Amino acid sequence: MQKVKSIKYNFIMNFILTASNFIFPLITFPYVSRILLASGNGKIAFVTSVINYFTMIASLGIPTYGIRACARVRDDKDKLSKLVQELLVIHGVMTLITLIFLVISIFSIDKFYAEKELMIINGFGLFLNVLGVNWLYSALEQYQYITIRSIFFKLISIIMMFAFVHSQSDYILYGAISVFAAAGSNVLNFINLKKFVSFKKYDNYNFKQHLKPIMVFFAQSVAASIYLNLDTVMLGFIKGDTEVGLYSAAVKMKSILTALVTSLGAVLLPRLSYYISNGLGDEFNRLIKKAFEFVLLLSVPITIYFIVMSKESILLLSGDGFLGAVLAMQIIIPCTIFIGLSNITGIQMLTPLGKEKIVVYSVIAGAVIDLLLNVVFIPLYGSAGAAFGTLVAEIAVLAVQIYYIKHNYSYKLIEKTSIIKISIASIMSIIVLILVKNLLNCGVFITLLITAIIYFATFYLLCLIVKEPFVYEFVINTVDKIKTLTS
Repeated sequence: MQKVKSIKYNFIMNFILTASNFIFPLITFPYVSRILLASGNGKIAFVTSVINYFTMIASLGIPTYGIRACARVRDDKDKLSKLVQELLVIHGVMTLITLIFLVISIFSIDKFYAEKELMIINGFGLFLNVLGVNWLYSALEQYQYITIRSIFFKLISIIMMFAFVHSQSDYILYGAISVFAAAGSNVLNFINLKKFVSFKKYDNYNFKQHLKPIMVFFAQSVAASIYLNLDTVMLGFIKGDTEVGLYSAAVKMKSILTALVTSLGAVLLPRLSYYISNGLGDEFNRLIKKAFEFVLLLSVPITIYFIVMSKESILLLSGDGFLGAVLAMQIIIPCTIFIGLSNITGIQMLTPLGKEKIVVYSVIAGAVIDLLLNVVFIPLYGSAGAAFGTLVAEIAVLAVQIYYIKHNYSYKLIEKTSIIKISIASIMSIIVLILVKNLLNCGVFITLLITAIIYFATFYLLCLIVKEPFVYEFVINTVDKIKTLTS
């Protein structure tokens, strides 16, 4: 039996990991954007989106199903070992089949063949993905290991990037470096696997029991991938690499912020699955309510800030060659709120409750809406049209999930008073942000730094003044702990 860390410790570890996911792109993306330009970034984004489809097929629904299944038997090493072996075999067989279709696609589709080197390099990463077993480490709540491993390979990849990527033609090298960072982590995961599970042979393997739930999660992944990757793929075919490059700049910012907002949710799934399987309903409800409030308190001010400061953010991250991405960024940034909330309602609530089919239905609804809107708006508005489709899709996903929860469960996601207090703080802080922005007359970095400090300090101070429960409780507890330490 593995020793399980507290949720608070896991959150700190995952927050450090998330912070690295925020900081490292601030180092790499400005450099890469200026070297590879919109066209080079567009090629990488296009190939990555295509490979994501193949990765999704190879993984089936194992990345999510594996967390839930392993979390339920993590106290029994024999059951856990047998389960991991079964999932590894399923994943391995599907990966080999998928790789065959990938090779056929590269040599039969002209646009794929034009970037065959980059496609093959990413295909190698697809092959090593089967070794990663990230779902096991998440189920065992090994966030300290995940964080240290991830930061280590990020540092190596940054060194390699500055050493080898110097011109626009080096986009293939940059793609290879990106694959190396993920592949290295996967190999290390597999080597480290023997610490947690046994590889002894069992007599009663039961692969069939996993197929139905895996396929449910796979359906969810398919639908989600439509609006997570289809935008980029459609832009590539309809508008070309440059428009994809602009869109990728907007998506990059959205992805960084979304990772920050969902940092708590990443550590909740194994713990919530454990609560449900052991009949701890009150603990489940308490944790969900706090998570929902946390996401709102983080995502709402972040969304407002980066909509108002979108031009400055694009200039800092990508340079003036990407100013065409400002509108797309303003449209897509609100996804941070809706993804953060649907991560709670879908992955952290419905999945542990065994209602993953509802998550599938919600994601299918979002995918259909996104596809239809992309067909209409991408030809007319390019990257901005793709961003609009994604935003509406994310709203639809959340709406379906909340509708089901409200009509089938008594869980209260958040108090109305909290929503009112967060709204008051948001309106007042917007006014302060706009005033400060108009008064400043300095460089982009200094402007972003000063406005961020003043804006976020204003927002959370106002939350404290109006006694927003989560913020007020956090401050009171922190003050009490300081008094205890100093007394």
